[in-house]
Amino acid sequence: MDINVVEIREAAKNAALELCEKAGLKAGQTVIVGCSSSEISGHKIGTSSKTDIGIAVFNGLIEVFSERGINLAAQCCEHLNRAIIIERKISAGYTIVNAVPVPEAGGAFATAVYNSFIDPVALESFKADAGLDIGSTLIGMHLKRVAVPLRLENSIIGKATVIAARTRPPLVGGSRANYDKDLL
Repeated sequence: MDINVVEIREAAKNAALELCEKAGLKAGQTVIVGCSSSEISGHKIGTSSKTDIGIAVFNGLIEVFSERGINLAAQCCEHLNRAIIIERKISAGYTIVNAVPVPEAGGAFATAVYNSFIDPVALESFKADAGLDIGSTLIGMHLKRVAVPLRLENSIIGKATVIAARTRPPLVGGSRANYDKDLL
């Protein structure tokens, strides 16, 4: 079965819109996205990277995030040790590594991000405010503490499952503590 890249782009856009709403994302925050184009096309993760799918997902996501001032970070695949592709301007405080993703090592989505960003860098790790995991890419290592799962209505892109999360500050203080409800 052929995958329709227009439908993939629209599904990615809808997932991003829903994430922004449910996570209450604000300008300046960063969303980490792990994306398996292989899973989207119905193959086992890491076995069938599809450049056109990576580009379609990027285009759907960036449309939503850029108009809201939200930063996009892309998680590479395990062949690049799940390095992060991000714009240099938001990389302060993180370790830059020397890696350029390609579809066979980094993944089609990370490659699309790298090729589309103005001044991309690869980072060893990152701590994002929210995330989308498209096709079981395991983004949790790149989320701030404490990750809170979000159930999305837009939970499928192509044939891949989409899992979302937001983060919140850790709660401290015990049973007598009061908390800022806006941070929960």
